[in-house]
Amino acid sequence: MVRICMITLFLLATQLHWSFTHGSSDTDRKAYIVYMGEAPQSNVSAIDLHHNLLSSVIRDDHIAQQSRIYSYTKNFNAFAANLLSQEVQRLQENENVVAVFPSKMRKLHTTRSWDFLGMPQSMKRNHQIESNIIVGVLDSGIYMDAPSFDDKGFGPPPSKWKGTCQVRGNFTGCNNKVIGARFYNHASTTPHPNPSPIDEEGHGSHTSSTIAGASIAGASLYGLAKGTARGGVPSARIAMYKVCWADGCSDIDLLAGMDDAISDGVDLISISIGGDSASYLDNPIAIGAFHAMKKGILTTCSAGNDGPSMYSVQNTAPWILTVGASGMDRQFRTLVKVGNGIKKAGFSINTFSPNKRMYPLTTAVKAANGSLEPDHSPWLCDEGSLDANKVKGKIVLCKEGLIQDYVKQIGGLGAIVSLQEQSDTGFTFIIPAAFIDTNVGDKIEIYVNSTRAPHAVIYKSVAIHNAATPFVASFSSRGPNTISSTLMKPDIVAPGIDILAAYSKLSSVTGDLEDNRFDVYNIISGTSMACPHVTAAAAYIKTFHPRWSPAAIKSALMTTASELKIKDVQAELAYGAGQIDPVRALHPGLIYDMSKSDYIRFLCNEGYSGTALKVFTDEHTNCSTIPDIGGHDALNYPSMYLQLNSTNSSISAVFHRTVTNVGLKKAIYKAIVKAPAILKVTVVPEELAFSHLYQKKSFMVVIKGPPLNNISSLSASLEWNDTKHRVKSPIHVF
Repeated sequence: MVRICMITLFLLATQLHWSFTHGSSDTDRKAYIVYMGEAPQSNVSAIDLHHNLLSSVIRDDHIAQQSRIYSYTKNFNAFAANLLSQEVQRLQENENVVAVFPSKMRKLHTTRSWDFLGMPQSMKRNHQIESNIIVGVLDSGIYMDAPSFDDKGFGPPPSKWKGTCQVRGNFTGCNNKVIGARFYNHASTTPHPNPSPIDEEGHGSHTSSTIAGASIAGASLYGLAKGTARGGVPSARIAMYKVCWADGCSDIDLLAGMDDAISDGVDLISISIGGDSASYLDNPIAIGAFHAMKKGILTTCSAGNDGPSMYSVQNTAPWILTVGASGMDRQFRTLVKVGNGIKKAGFSINTFSPNKRMYPLTTAVKAANGSLEPDHSPWLCDEGSLDANKVKGKIVLCKEGLIQDYVKQIGGLGAIVSLQEQSDTGFTFIIPAAFIDTNVGDKIEIYVNSTRAPHAVIYKSVAIHNAATPFVASFSSRGPNTISSTLMKPDIVAPGIDILAAYSKLSSVTGDLEDNRFDVYNIISGTSMACPHVTAAAAYIKTFHPRWSPAAIKSALMTTASELKIKDVQAELAYGAGQIDPVRALHPGLIYDMSKSDYIRFLCNEGYSGTALKVFTDEHTNCSTIPDIGGHDALNYPSMYLQLNSTNSSISAVFHRTVTNVGLKKAIYKAIVKAPAILKVTVVPEELAFSHLYQKKSFMVVIKGPPLNNISSLSASLEWNDTKHRVKSPIHVF
């Protein structure tokens, strides 16, 4: 009888769990984050508060207990729970609740670069201070067997470190280089059978080593990009917060990782993750970064890989340093040669060396599947489009697309992919492959169609020097900023194309199950790769200026950035202030500093008030208590941006700024304005005289002009110059 009761209870619990987790068509439970403002007092149990609140809206104590996914208790008061729509409404009506927003799944934004940025191995460093810098990385985990994470020569972790190392599953533990590793898997749609901080994708190892990897000579990917792999601050420590899994990176886990990182004692946070947000209120990265800023921690984020589309930039809060991707002077080219003598250097990262002088060649149309639907083009070389008998043992010419594992499965030996828009980025494939432009592709097609036995060969990639750099990567997300029309994003760009760094042997080089290449290094592109370059540059500055605020470090990087040789059609909306110059940023001369109150003023200017404002500050702060500095953006930002409602609108805006002297004790800076004739830029006053360090001086910038009509944008700049320092701010009208 007891046995029957236990089974009955088990079945009932199983049914309750099923309905609780999955719901029905009209009562689906979904994951939400319930934000309640500042962290509660230490004598109050936040978990009890969260449970009691859930019980009051769910009206069932047991289901309320099952509903709660996670409680955030260290730096802010919030919890995650699976909720029904009516429960969300009840929570939103509760006076103690600031905001309730659904947890989304966000995605990862996925050597030579440091030399290109002017940071050779021999450069000046404060090694002892650098060794006390801890960088928190939110990513896919870390692969400790990669040589980049060797801790030879490192002492114990800094005394300020309060974090932990979760030794679980096949993760063997941390060391004195990687001093912390946590994992979060509270909202994955496919829970991991044996979760741990280990990196099974390679992304987290790549970004971490770009920031602070040890110097390893002879690093390469199957001989490509051979040289010394190192991070920008190789003596710094790494703390990994694994928030990304095979299905993405949940908001619940992101906020949990940031909460822990802030309390663990990290000095900077690097996040190469993003996703769409309609507001700062529903963005865990923006919320977490604000709380990090209050503790003096700068958060650097990738801008996204949705370029060259406009309005695609992500992670746009003003207290975040938003990074786009640029190209550097080393690129990889893959030579394609066909039987009639045509040669073309295509784009790819091809590690395969040909075993024969030539291979049979066909086109997707010639090898098309006879049963293909009329509206389905075989040129895309996608699933089911080709006849295996016509592909086996041949290289295939495709157009505008390639499903590489499909071509390999049906016996294809390689692929030449013709693109209308020329690529600037190489990708790794599981078969020999290369992107070429349409003009060459058309010539190859004519050759195949007019030749009895056409042949071709795809050679192993080689590194070439590209003098036309830096340039903005085509995939790098562009502005304007969709959340704040007064703020220009991205802030800056850094190398993000063909970056060699550490990887995980638990993932193949391509991440494809059909790929049998595994290495501790890989060459990857993305704003994910650009972001850690800027994080490392910020860490480098912090080793010389440990008391500088996050805004001061950000200002130093932006105002000393170098101009791009290759101008982008979207100008500053693509590259912000320009390409980082870490060495110049050590001595910026002047900085545009900001604190919590400055950002609150910005939020007030953006229309945030009342309950919404409590997401970022305590209940005692309101817009009436923040002094108004006036001006178009109400923010002391290093860039100036005006977005017009239409091309018929006249140009008219005033920007108020304050700079702090961090250069020479006594200095006189003169304003130098560069602007097109159509745009009048006036600086008042035109000269700033400083008598001591950390002295502040305010000025005003007035821009005026007629309607843009058929012109989409105007670019200008303001530079403060004392003959020793050039402090440059971009001005953009869109």
